[in-house]
Amino acid sequence: MKKVVCFGEVLWDVLPEGKKPGGAPMNVAYHLNRLGIESYMVSRVGDDPLGQELTMFLKKMGLSTDYIQLDNYQKTSEVIATEGANHEMSYEIVQPVAWDFIHWDSKTSTLVETADMMVFGSLAARNERSRTTLYELAEQAKLKLFDVNFRAPHYTQSTIEYLLGKADIVKLNNHELRIIASWFGDDGDHEQDSVNRLQDKYGIGEIIVTKGGDGASYYTPMARYDYKAYPVIVKDTVGSGDSFLAAFVAQKLLGKSTEDILDYAAALGAYVTSQAGANPDYKSTDLAYFMWQKQLERLKWQ
Repeated sequence: MKKVVCFGEVLWDVLPEGKKPGGAPMNVAYHLNRLGIESYMVSRVGDDPLGQELTMFLKKMGLSTDYIQLDNYQKTSEVIATEGANHEMSYEIVQPVAWDFIHWDSKTSTLVETADMMVFGSLAARNERSRTTLYELAEQAKLKLFDVNFRAPHYTQSTIEYLLGKADIVKLNNHELRIIASWFGDDGDHEQDSVNRLQDKYGIGEIIVTKGGDGASYYTPMARYDYKAYPVIVKDTVGSGDSFLAAFVAQKLLGKSTEDILDYAAALGAYVTSQAGANPDYKSTDLAYFMWQKQLERLKWQ
């Protein structure tokens, strides 16, 4: 069985209607597990009730907690959501928290060395302790996927550039691409040119640019593939990008064709968007049925 390590934040999103488990790396690990990939979450929680509850959630979702470190000094992470004028939401990613202090250890190092891929984002690199651990573990990974997640002010240009230089595959949205392009005097209006510059500058083999309802583009050194989003009735968009990425990774590791990889990733992203929450309860057969339904709809309108 293929094995993937996801490194970074696990947290509680504290919303007006209550708290929900969150964190992009955790969402990716959850969906990989659902898709038949052996996935592991490397993170850290506080020795507090919220940490215990989060650990119990991970176990309930079928994820190993063997690499979730326990912190006796820092609390479990929370993201505080506040509703403002015109129902606009603002988010405070509280710091410092336990996952800011993920430590290197030999057990985790062995896990990364034996895995087929390591997935990591930029948020977990905001603190020097976790950033150092990430850098050390990334050196041991066979295949590195950098999921760019800009959460101002929790990133720096130097950190992003370092991680871009280490990554074999990069996933980012079109807004994040424009920000990075602007660092090099590029207005980002021409996606193809911006992506090509990133590939050349950092030696990145593959780049995925997600565009919400407009689908996604996948770039290799030799080709570009564009894929439209599946049309759905949106319940919420939380975690849709994470599910897209997990499906991409799963299909890639299973050796599927580029077209099948992108189709599957677009389908899971759409399926999650049509459900409530980032981690709906589903099986691969549910996704297959969803894809079959959508294919019938396409045929109907042709």
